[in-house]
Amino acid sequence: MAAALKTTLLAPGMRVGLYGGSFDPVHDGHVHVARTALKRLDLDRIWWLASPGNRLKPHAPATLAKRVKAIRTRAPGPRHVVSTLETQLGANTTIDLIRHLRGAHPQVRFVWIMGADGLRNFHRWTSWKTIAHHTPICVVSRPDEPLKARLGPAARQLQTARQPESRAKSVVTGQAPGWTYLTEPLHSHASCDLRTR
Repeated sequence: MAAALKTTLLAPGMRVGLYGGSFDPVHDGHVHVARTALKRLDLDRIWWLASPGNRLKPHAPATLAKRVKAIRTRAPGPRHVVSTLETQLGANTTIDLIRHLRGAHPQVRFVWIMGADGLRNFHRWTSWKTIAHHTPICVVSRPDEPLKARLGPAARQLQTARQPESRAKSVVTGQAPGWTYLTEPLHSHASCDLRTR
């Protein structure tokens, strides 16, 4: 599939996970998060949204084309769509991207997907509270992160909106703010470890 996200493939009522990140480099941990969310939330699609960069990371990422090519080799199956929509729209922040998608496809059920490391830093994202109040969120456990992530500022402030794992599927169709934390067998791979090697 081309790098451009073919939004014409969307239909009312579809359940779509938005998995954003720099994926620099993509690794087994990313695949674990995507597979877990797809299965446990009963999603129709999961979109790997390769971002042009990440202001919270100290290094400049590899070229977007190189990262997209690598994600395509790892994305496990036809329900995984790789996109550079953020770059194409000129969206500078996650909330810009979410507002565009929700405005263009109001009958699609979007849910934001992140690893537990993302939850730990979520309070540092631009307009993070607005993101949480616009879109349901699914967090998937990652090594060494579960406790730190669940005790972080964002998790504490959103605690009353958290749904148990047993109700994870309902988060997608529920009202935001709403989020869940999924635990699965963990993958220890991390992008920073791969770059160091």
